[in-house]
Amino acid sequence: MAYVFIALGFAFAGGIVGRLKGSSFFLWFLISGVLPFLGLAAALLYRWDRDEPRRQCPRCGSIVMLHDAVCTRCGAELDFPDVVLAPESASPRTRPS
Repeated sequence: MAYVFIALGFAFAGGIVGRLKGSSFFLWFLISGVLPFLGLAAALLYRWDRDEPRRQCPRCGSIVMLHDAVCTRCGAELDFPDVVLAPESASPRTRPS
């Protein structure tokens, strides 16, 4: 019974960390629940979506991740771009006035 509580605690922690990094809560919840210590460690070491290079869709102009093969907004098939945009983490943040 104690293992179930420990596994659920790690599952929620892994899910939250995965969601904060821009991935699926449910996926990291399952991974961290099945492999409590390793799953949480993997979620902590998982990449940040903000650090990934981006590109602009030629059809709709939406900004998508470089590794996306299909535009998430219009569904256009994307080739490797000539121009790569800087990651979101590299752009300066502006404060709302």
